[in-house]
Amino acid sequence: MSFKDLGLSDPILRALKKLDHSTPSEIQQKAIPLILEGNSIMASAQTGSGKTAGFVLPILEQLKDIQAPKSKNVNVLILAPTRELASQIQDNVMKYGTFMSKSSAAVFGGAKIFPQKNKLKSGVDILVATPGRLLDLVGQKAVFLDQVKILVLDEADRMLDMGFLQDIKKIINKLPSEKQSLMFSATFSAEIKNLAKDLSSELVEVMTSSSNETVEAITQKVYAVDKETKPALLGHLINEYGWNQVLVFSRTKHGTEKIANKLKSYNIEAITIHGDKSQGARTRALKDFKSLKAQVLVATDVAARGIDIANLPFVVNFDLPAYPNDYVHRIGRTGRAGKEGIAVSFMCAEERGYLREINHLTKLSLEPEIVEGFKPTFDPNKPKESNKPKKSKFKRFKKKTFETKKERSKSPRKPQKSFQAKNERTKSPRKPQKAK
Repeated sequence: MSFKDLGLSDPILRALKKLDHSTPSEIQQKAIPLILEGNSIMASAQTGSGKTAGFVLPILEQLKDIQAPKSKNVNVLILAPTRELASQIQDNVMKYGTFMSKSSAAVFGGAKIFPQKNKLKSGVDILVATPGRLLDLVGQKAVFLDQVKILVLDEADRMLDMGFLQDIKKIINKLPSEKQSLMFSATFSAEIKNLAKDLSSELVEVMTSSSNETVEAITQKVYAVDKETKPALLGHLINEYGWNQVLVFSRTKHGTEKIANKLKSYNIEAITIHGDKSQGARTRALKDFKSLKAQVLVATDVAARGIDIANLPFVVNFDLPAYPNDYVHRIGRTGRAGKEGIAVSFMCAEERGYLREINHLTKLSLEPEIVEGFKPTFDPNKPKESNKPKKSKFKRFKKKTFETKKERSKSPRKPQKSFQAKNERTKSPRKPQKAK
């Protein structure tokens, strides 16, 4: 099947040819025809499966027949959880709409609001926004949402994880009731399904390969290593095997800086991206990493669903994620669009349980390996011992004794003589005593 078979017109087909996109992915084959028919959908797909194009392409096709918006109005609203993802979606809108005269803008926190307000003055066809910044703009009457014809919630599960549920509901209440709603989520939890009911009562479910499965093109490795030896192992792998472009995930903001500084001591150029960075710094970091000015980008999970780099070869989980879903999204930055990739994870003693959860979710059997020269001091295949103190024999004996008494207390007691009987007994004549 080709993109032409899906019903896309010449301007979009020319853009796809320019980008060397010839065959639609599974999610694109299923979602595009439904969206073009005007259906509201709730779709799930693997990370890196071409999901963004799955809704951007049919939206651009539909905009051909929709008049340009009025001042401060928008025709299409796309909500995304992070600045990086919002920026990435707008980049895709511009690429796929190269041969179309449709306007677009991306608005998000961490950037100056006045330039964003100026972009909205004349109205835009497609507005990509994070929920918090959008509500700020609505509150300042810089944009109106009562003319929106298509609403997209991208990475809906991530937005709920980040606490955006109430903001999303506020935004939905400002939209017209008659609109096309498109929801894309990695999982269909109870919260997601409840949110879907607020969007439309006629959402068509679109399912592809399980969102919890990892892409076959990704080679996955897990290395058992002591926590304090992780930086040395990372430096060894990068230098020994000549890894030229590596995305490293750390669990904390402070951790990203420590890792980057350690890599610099090994003569490896590393930069960081996390929530405390300004939008300008984050944009520059991504640009330098994409252009290979920096060999390593160390990031927190804020970037897990917002980085789209063509042919990214290596992803490293310096810290295994506490939530197994995050593992799928992290390694999904490589092996995109059918390209091959390598995902390496470091596992210290405290993270053995995380690996079991990842294997359970993804239905994999990843076994920890040991790199020569970095043998850990713990047994990687032995479950972590419980920290709960063992109960002493004395406590167990005491509990048993208590239960025995309790059982005895339930048995019928012997009838006691009344106080009156006892009193009468004291008044009865005593037996005469023998004389001495």
